[in-house]
This record gives sequence, structure tokens and C-alpha cells, in this order.
Amino acid sequence: MESSAQESVAATFQEVERTGMKLAIKGRIVAIVLMGIWLVASRPADRALEFVAVLTVLDLIGMLHFAVIGSGADRPWVKYAFITFDVGVMSLAVVFSEAFPTAELPQIIIYRFDVFQYYFIILAVAAFSFSPGMLVWSGFAGATGWLAAYAWNRRGMETVLNWTDIPPNPTQEQFYAYFFNPNFAPLGGRFQEALTFIVVAVLIAIVMRRAKNTVHLQLEAERDNAEISQIFGRYVPESVASAMIADRGALAPVERQATVLFADLAGFTQMTEVAGARGTVAVINEFFDKATEIIGRHHGIVTQFQGDALMATFNLPVEDADHAAHAVHAAEDILSTVRETQFGGHDLSVRIGVATGNVMAGNVGGGGRQSYTVYGDAVNLAARLEELNKEFGTSVLFTESTAGLVADATPQRIGETEVRGIHDPVAVYTL
Repeated sequence: MESSAQESVAATFQEVERTGMKLAIKGRIVAIVLMGIWLVASRPADRALEFVAVLTVLDLIGMLHFAVIGSGADRPWVKYAFITFDVGVMSLAVVFSEAFPTAELPQIIIYRFDVFQYYFIILAVAAFSFSPGMLVWSGFAGATGWLAAYAWNRRGMETVLNWTDIPPNPTQEQFYAYFFNPNFAPLGGRFQEALTFIVVAVLIAIVMRRAKNTVHLQLEAERDNAEISQIFGRYVPESVASAMIADRGALAPVERQATVLFADLAGFTQMTEVAGARGTVAVINEFFDKATEIIGRHHGIVTQFQGDALMATFNLPVEDADHAAHAVHAAEDILSTVRETQFGGHDLSVRIGVATGNVMAGNVGGGGRQSYTVYGDAVNLAARLEELNKEFGTSVLFTESTAGLVADATPQRIGETEVRGIHDPVAVYTL
């Protein structure tokens, strides 16, 4: 069950990544179109076709990637391949796109223009993937493409001027002579840009990782809430549910001393004849609502409904040092509520059995369905004591082991009785 839940969370993140990538590609296409309009409008007419060609290729890449996402051809490495291809196209543009073809300028002069910021579009697309690994890859791929384009443009240059070639404390004329020299192509500047690109990518990846961890914790909390709701229905008090979520081992198999309460409506058959099917269900549900609220208030948990009866445990699955006292007080409050309240317009009578002893509990089931189940003599004894109320003319019976743990009540011993399935006579008490 744990592994399937983890797989469900992983599948959720994969779907988020796919949705984010599709959204990013849509934004990328719009951004490229707007960029193309600006470049065509702000550059010489003879360069328009070149810009349109490059931007069209980038848009086609994006459309192809959009079509692949979520399809049978989609693979974990595909998004990395498309980002790398984007970087490659961008870097080829830096290598072959001439600033002013008629001026016959060396290609290294391209670094004097605002080119590098376009690489950040790739980083923005990667951020929408919600994948820290994708962001780091984009950072290193972009930096590598930028430096590779620089190395290619620099090849064959007989002289390359760097910042270190400028004399210390230069005059204005000296600075201009170096800075505006076509051979001024400092390697340090390119490394600084590449390093900045990597640092920004890593920082965004760290933020994304933190956000992803936060979402993961939220999904786990929702999964735990859903698991508890599935096992115990809506009859789990918020405080108990919080404790169970905090202690995720609470639902693991365990054996310890606990108190079991078994409550059953008396005269149920006669009531069904009067109320009818719909009315009977309404009466039972109203009784269950009241009883489970009382049990929850006393730190117990309803673990089972059986027709017109319910079973609750105290000290399982959440530990409770005063489990016996809480069970007895819950029984008192249920009896008091039933005496003072009509349910669906009907007066009810309830019989309750309470027993304390070693109990085994855990999730059991099959076929993808599980329920929280308790076993042990205390379980059987609580059910038998509920039935014995008929013989003793009482409304609640509990065992000596329970009575001995209740310090703030004065239980009345009413004798011993033989209980089917238990060898020795059982001392029984009532309130």
C-alpha cells in the first residue's frame, strides 16, 4: 500500500511536469513570435528573412516537443534532448548570424550585441517543467553552447585581446583603442556570463526542489488523510487523525493492552417494523453520529459497524494511558444521550459491553481494500458482555480488568458468570 501510494505521488509529479512543459512551450511560441515581430521591425529589411528562418525553426521544435509530450514516443530523456536542441540552434545562430554582412566584420564582434539574454528563454522554459534536474541540465547545456560558440568564432584569430591586455590606469585614448578593437574578445567575460547562467539555473533548481518537497509533503498529508478516511470513514476526530498522520506507524500491526467497547441497539427488530427501511436507516445513522462523536470525545475510535451495532477501541491505534476510564465514561455518556434524546422520532435503548485486555490490531484485507481490524479475548468478551445485559437487566457491563483501571468511578460488582469461549468465570461490573 505504501509503495502504491508513492507511485501515485510520483505519477502526480510526472503529470505536473508534462502540464508545465506544455504550458511553457505555448508561452515560448508566443514569445518567439513577438520577438520575431520586434526583430523584423527594428532591423534592416535584408535581415528579416534570416531572423524569421531561425525563429521559425525554434517554433517548429517547440510544436514537435508539444506533440511528443504524453504520447507513446515520450520518454524521460526527450525533454532533455529538446532543450539541448534549443541550445544548439541558439548557439548556431550566434556562430553564423552576422551583425552587418556588408561591413565584413569578424564574427567575434557578435558578442558586442545583446545576444546572451536570449539563452534565458531556454531557462524559463525549463523552469515550467517543475524538474530541478531539467533546470540544472539547461544551465550547463546553455553555458556549454555559449562557450562553444565563442570558441568557434574565436578560432583562426591571430590576435585576441583580453582585459588583461589593457594597460594599468589607461588614458581614454588607450582604453578606446583596446575596447573598440575588433580583436577585443575577452575570454573572461564569456566565462563570467556562462557562470552566471549556471548559477541562476542552480538557484532556480534549488527553489524548485524546495517547492517540490513542499508539494510532496502536502500530497503525502492528503494521502494519509485519505487513507485514514478510507479505513475509519468520517468518524475520526480531527485531533486523533492528526496524531495518526504524525505517527504513520499507528496503523502498523501492534499488540498491546486496550479497551474495547461494543454497543448494540435493543429492540431493533420491532423498530424496523414501525419505521420502515428508510426510517430505520435514518434512525441508525443518527444514533451512530451521536455515539461516534461521544467516543471520539473520549479518545476512542470506531473501528467497525455491524448492522445496528458498533465497536470502538481505546488505546488503539492511538495510544491512550487512561483508555479504560475513557471507555467507561464514553459508555456513560452514550447511555445518558440515548435516554434523553429521540432519534428520528423514536426512543431507543442501548446495551454496552466493555472489556480490557491484550488486543492485536492492524490493517487487513485484499484486492486493494483494507480495514483496520482488532483481535483478542477482550474483543470477544466485550461482545458477550453486551449480550449478557439482557440476563442481568443492565445497560452496561464491564470486566474486572476494566474496573481496576477506572479511578474516578464506583463500579458495582454484580457477580461472576460463565462466558462462552473463556475457561474461568468472569467477574462483571456495572455502573
